Formats: sequence, C-alpha cells, structure tokens
Amino acid sequence: MKLLLASLLAGSVAAFAPQQASRVTTSIHETRDDLKSLAEAQNPVVKFFDPINLSEQDFWDTGEEATIGFIRQAEIKHGRVAMMAFSGFCVQSNWHWPWAMTTAGDPFPSTDLSPEAQWDAIPEAAKWQIILLAGAFEVWDETVGLRDEGKSHYMKGGRPGDYPSFSRFREDVHFVFDLYDPFGFSKKMSEEKKERRLAMEINNGRLAMIGIFGFLAADKVPGSVPLLEQWGAVIPYNGATMAPFEANFSLFGGN
Repeated sequence: MKLLLASLLAGSVAAFAPQQASRVTTSIHETRDDLKSLAEAQNPVVKFFDPINLSEQDFWDTGEEATIGFIRQAEIKHGRVAMMAFSGFCVQSNWHWPWAMTTAGDPFPSTDLSPEAQWDAIPEAAKWQIILLAGAFEVWDETVGLRDEGKSHYMKGGRPGDYPSFSRFREDVHFVFDLYDPFGFSKKMSEEKKERRLAMEINNGRLAMIGIFGFLAADKVPGSVPLLEQWGAVIPYNGATMAPFEANFSLFGGN
C-alpha cells in the first residue's frame, strides 16, 4: 500500500512544478528579494514563505548572502535526504535483498516489520557503516570536492546544492560514480533547464519531507494520519523513532 501511495504522490508533484514561462535564475549571490522571486517561480500559489524570518538572520556574522546560501543549501540537502528516505520507506516496506545481510548468513529484517523496526533489527556495525558513509559524503561536499573542482563554498558565492564530482577519488583510489548525473546526461543541458529542474527538485524535496514525516507519525502515533490507516499502510511502532542505535537511546537522556 505504501508503494501505491508513493505512486499517487509522484503523480501529484506536477502541481508543485514551477511555471516555465518565468525564468528566475538561482543567482550565486542572493538576497532576500532574490528568494522571493525564486519562491514565486517555484510555487505561484504559496509564493514566499518564511514565518520565522530565517532569511533576515545573520548566521555567525557572515552577512545576508552567506546566510541565505546556508539556508538554501540546508533545504536542498534535507529535501534530497527526504526523497531518498521516502523512496526507501516504500521499498523496504515491500521488498528486501534476497541474499544474506551479513557474512554470518543473517537475513535482512522481514518486511512484516515497519521500516523503523527494521532499522532497530540490523546490526550496530551496519548502522555505523551507513552513518559514516553519509558523513564521508558531507566531508567531500564541504572540503575535498570543492578544492578539486576550484568551486566556491555555498556561503562564499558558490551555488547551493551543487555537489562536487568524485573525479579525484576515481583517479587516486578506485572507480566510483558521481552522485549527480553519473552518466553525463546533463552536459549539454542549457543553464535555463538546469535552473528549472533544480526548482522542481526543491519542490519535490519539500513534498518528500512532508511525506516521510507523515509515515513516521502514522506508525508512532495512532490516528495521526487517518488516510494512511484507512489504506492499511500503517504498521505500529513502539520504539523511539529518533533513536539511532537502540530503542531506549536518547541524545537528551531518558527513554
């Protein structure tokens, strides 16, 4: 049923697509007015939405452009993670790999479990592998990859969301695909089309953030998402949703 829901949401994404008639570039140097123009192109109904005035802040005394670069990078990154999480939630609710999960021959957690319970069921070493890999991607994005390509940091005039290539890693260590466009399909893409697709990606990421937290809330809090319960897409979970290593672990103490 979660797979059906994913298909329905994918079809509804077109409603969040930006108007093609208005071209608003994601300027490398951005101000609050630029954000307003971009927001209207992304969603002409909602337009600019900043209820807690984040765009008016000055993070770490770095100035308006650096602060907005940080905010835009954070939203794009969280949207990408949410899209992966939403897709993974739907997939692992229905399938898992047919081979053994560990060298000892242990199988992957059953699809009868909720994805949250599946996470609890995998070995701690596997969790560390996932977390450290995500951390390695972050380090490459913030430091190594930028230096290799001669790009600027997103808080210093760089383009938010522009993940660097793994070219140096391929040359010095071993072959690995780039995260973005591994087969080079975008090389001949116009800048206007790239900007339009980035705006679509941001909209899809926003929808995915709502979607994944809807799944988590439905499994944890009975009745919180009635539609999912009506569709039979809820598997109750009694653990701590935000516990990274064990069900009774908390960064803030207590259970």
